[in-house]
Amino acid sequence: MPAASPELKRNISLLQATSINMIDMVGIGPFVVLYLVIHIAGGPFFLYAWFIGAFLSLTDALIWSELGAAYPLAGGSYNFLKIAYGEKSWGKLLSFLYVWQTLIQAPLVMASAAIGFAEYLSFFVPLEFWVSKIVSGSIVILVVFLLYRKIEDIGKLSVVLWICVIVIFAWIITGGFLNGRMLDPLKHINDNLVLNQLFFVLLGQASVKTIYSFLGYYNVCHLGSEIKNPGKNIPRSILISVVGITFLYLAMNLSVTSVIPWQEAMKNKYVVSEFINKVSGKNAAAVATVLILIVAFASLFSSTLGYSRVPYAAAKDGSFFKIFARLHPTRNFPYVSLLFLGLLGFIFSLFFKMKYAIDGILAMRILVQFIAQAIGVVILRNRNGTKDLPFKMWLYPLPVIFSVFIWLFIFYSTGVMALFGLFLASGGIVVFYLTKKFWEKDKLTG
Repeated sequence: MPAASPELKRNISLLQATSINMIDMVGIGPFVVLYLVIHIAGGPFFLYAWFIGAFLSLTDALIWSELGAAYPLAGGSYNFLKIAYGEKSWGKLLSFLYVWQTLIQAPLVMASAAIGFAEYLSFFVPLEFWVSKIVSGSIVILVVFLLYRKIEDIGKLSVVLWICVIVIFAWIITGGFLNGRMLDPLKHINDNLVLNQLFFVLLGQASVKTIYSFLGYYNVCHLGSEIKNPGKNIPRSILISVVGITFLYLAMNLSVTSVIPWQEAMKNKYVVSEFINKVSGKNAAAVATVLILIVAFASLFSSTLGYSRVPYAAAKDGSFFKIFARLHPTRNFPYVSLLFLGLLGFIFSLFFKMKYAIDGILAMRILVQFIAQAIGVVILRNRNGTKDLPFKMWLYPLPVIFSVFIWLFIFYSTGVMALFGLFLASGGIVVFYLTKKFWEKDKLTG
């Protein structure tokens, strides 16, 4: 009797799914952009950028929750776009474009986390440029090595890494509560505020950085085929993650700037470590920095795990090159997809700078993924109704309207990278029609 073909297993619990989401959201993002957001805003109203990030994440999370619960399949947005727009219509093109941009932006996400890790490591000892690049590249390789195993083991490891996230944030928040006046930054948020064009330009640029720090609340949707009881656990893990991380981010900002005035915080790229130094001493700052590095590593681990399922899902569906559909024969994970993204992530970590990686990550995804997906929910509701939906977003259609308008504002705020995003999408359309016959041939012969 022939051996059964390897397949993805539903072995990720609600706790594990929430842990994967939260460590993906945090990563190095809030620690490396905290000072940068204040610097861009140039005033105490930098907190508004964090409010925008939180509000957009919550509205968009409701969209992801409805789609993820209804279609719990590996690949997330690949399936959502194909189903919403129709495989014989725009769905095939849009889902291909999503996979196409994932092949670029997913390694950029990996690279940004690895670059941020190397940058924060220089808190201990200054790193020469190429030494920093060797560190970032090595981190990508290590993550791929750790992910080369069964999903049950990964789920357990994610919970351990999530505990590190909670510990560092609890430390920061407690330090501000005991040593500063945590509500003072909020009381002075409107000091010298002028509602003019410059304010909204700066707010948009600062919000690009805060939204980068929130990205990842949907990671569980990429693992849809591996989640237990997905109709309930996918929405729960997404919403718990967004609410939890929003509280942690806002509390962290209030805590840090209640001890270190924003005028000083905006000049220090290691402001969180300096904060711990002030409230707990030099040795504690070193320990806290190690925890931040662990969290950065955890985010890279989580995001790589989720994205590796996207090319796999498309290839298994016959809409991408067949080689990406291969699962490891004994460990049941998409090893070809993982190795390919890991290779590109390694290369990008050597040549990209943090700022361009952040802007590029958002610019490439907003039109093809976030906005198209939000509109896709409306299409699906009009076509199928809501009777059979395991989860219905609250206050529909307001979350869709708010998310689309804010995403457009953020897309514009990415500046020249918005043009890069349009260029990448245009290139993807060309590649779609040039390569379509090859992967369709793979589907017929597979």
